[in-house]
Amino acid sequence: MDDLNNIIAKLHPLERQVLPALKETSNVYTICKKTKLADVEVMRALQWLENKAILTTQTQKKKVIILEKNGILYKREGLPEKRFLKALDDTFKGLNVIIKKARLSKEEANACIGLLKKKNLIEMSQDNGLTVKITEDGKKMAHQEWPEEQFLLHAFPKEYDDNTDQNSVEELKKRREIISVQEEKIVTATLTPLGIKIAEQDLGGEVINRLTPAMLRTGTWKEKTFRAYDVEINVPKIFHGKKHFDNEALEYIKRIWLDLGFKEMTGNYVQSAFWDLDALFVPQDHPAREMQDTFYLDGKAKLPPFWKKIKEVHENGADTGSTGWKYSFSEAETQQLLLRTHTTVLSAQTLSTLKKEDLPAKFFSVGRVFRNEALDWKHLFEFYQVEGIVVDPNANLKHLKGYLTQFYKKMGYTAVRMRPAHFPYTEPSLEVDVFHPIKKQWIELGGAGIFRPEVVKPLLGFECPVLAWGQGMGRIIGEYWKIADIRDLYKNDVKQLREMKLWLK
Repeated sequence: MDDLNNIIAKLHPLERQVLPALKETSNVYTICKKTKLADVEVMRALQWLENKAILTTQTQKKKVIILEKNGILYKREGLPEKRFLKALDDTFKGLNVIIKKARLSKEEANACIGLLKKKNLIEMSQDNGLTVKITEDGKKMAHQEWPEEQFLLHAFPKEYDDNTDQNSVEELKKRREIISVQEEKIVTATLTPLGIKIAEQDLGGEVINRLTPAMLRTGTWKEKTFRAYDVEINVPKIFHGKKHFDNEALEYIKRIWLDLGFKEMTGNYVQSAFWDLDALFVPQDHPAREMQDTFYLDGKAKLPPFWKKIKEVHENGADTGSTGWKYSFSEAETQQLLLRTHTTVLSAQTLSTLKKEDLPAKFFSVGRVFRNEALDWKHLFEFYQVEGIVVDPNANLKHLKGYLTQFYKKMGYTAVRMRPAHFPYTEPSLEVDVFHPIKKQWIELGGAGIFRPEVVKPLLGFECPVLAWGQGMGRIIGEYWKIADIRDLYKNDVKQLREMKLWLK
């Protein structure tokens, strides 16, 4: 009994009103009539009672016929065509006389003429203006109850089932705002054994659900009975607003580099082939410059004043100690516009602005890049790249490994190794691997190295070691959320976005 009293003490005022009605009916519509509560209030009370295992609900989808504006009017005053017929006798009558006698609008009268003439219930004459006369069939029909009239006398909403007069429904649906067929959810509620016991109890008088300032001010709260606060009730899960999980990781990565004393580089998505490729000593016949790897755009870029220095480096190495690529550098090729293929373009532009007195200097970027790739589980045509450079006369490979080891440690990878590799704009060039703590194996995450003199000297104006790296962010962060398919980082699945754990490192 104590358990029942505890449950009753927690009942909301709406639940207390609905429970007695459930002893007599299970239909929500009837409950609304008995309790004089709004439909939404009854449904809310039923949900709360179901959460307490006091009742169960069943929902069925049914088609119902709804009476619309003209249907309500015609149910009260009769169908326009029937009133039109009753306004006629054996003589021809003018249209205005009929409209007045039958209480019709001109539009309704014109519609009636077409309908009744089609059924041979009226005759038309053009003598002395348009006149109308009822036929013998029309006289009979004027005093009979039509199926459509009989149908309109039903109570609405009416269930649309096998017993429905299909002909009348189809006939009335053709006409404007008489009836419509809609799908509705029919909810019924059934008391559980616990619910039957509670419904038989005296639920008491008024129970207060909320303490108001007025009660406190006047002291009337002392005379009230308050509902017990229910801390056990199941409530709908609330999803708070939050950043996309990819952005959480992105901001964390930025914070790592900022804490290490780096400055952020930013720039445009649209760049010239000069900055994206030529300034980085990528030959103009390199496969990466083909349409299948690069998104080219219409238009022509304006070149910086020193572009001929880059041209000379490509053709013969200039004063870098290199022999260059030994081909004829194309001005038209270097002026092409494209979507940047890597954020290293920002490193090149940053180098071109530095002076000796600015050194040493450290820069990073976390930005989108674009590749004309076939989309699959490990390739995207748009993704984030983590880029960095250190411009320091005393920098070497040990420093490069130190920076990257520190970065990956903060990303959750404790072991980092570097393997020899080849990239057009770094020498030496390195592939960076990290040891996966779960899979117990080395995985490749990006490239790094020291910029070649062919890149540094024409941009910076003098020789200086420049440590550089560029890694795809998706591979770095995907493991944290157990994402094997890189496309899942950006699929905009609301369920995934709600349930994805926060980035906590």
